[in-house]
Amino acid sequence: MNIDLNFIGIIIAAVMASSVPLILAATGELIVERSGVLNLGVEGMIIIGAISGFAFMMSTESIVIAIFGAMFAGIIISLIFGFLTQTLLTLHVPTGLALTIFGIGVSAMLGKNFVGLPGKEIPVFFENLDKITFIGPILFGHSIIFYFAFVFPFFVYYFLKKTKIKSFFCGPSPSPM
Repeated sequence: MNIDLNFIGIIIAAVMASSVPLILAATGELIVERSGVLNLGVEGMIIIGAISGFAFMMSTESIVIAIFGAMFAGIIISLIFGFLTQTLLTLHVPTGLALTIFGIGVSAMLGKNFVGLPGKEIPVFFENLDKITFIGPILFGHSIIFYFAFVFPFFVYYFLKKTKIKSFFCGPSPSPM
């Protein structure tokens, strides 16, 4: 049996690249959870950000504007969730689920105009190093967002565990039992 190490490296790299939105969403949800809010609307926020980013990219042809547009759309939907749960005191679980369903519906409605259109790719770093067998596709040839997603959780960990400012944002740490 002949095992192609480069093919295995490409598979691992694809899995890692596919996990980037989940890593970013889970890290954001971790911060929200530490503040005492259960946000089940994260998926809706992700999909609203995704369709908004794609729409911005197609209309402006600027990846930078697309990224900031996606972030802005996510902020808007997060503010809606925050207003509903923190100001109007709605229950977190049904509000989050409603925002997820809302996000899926809005993205389907807005996205039907973009079906089949190719998007622009974010520039990659270390482009020639991804030719190295096995380890090359895993570590090199990815966008800055890929690297940010794998470093960001460590910064959040440091922020939550090692700094005193975390109590301002996330409240007191739960006492051990």
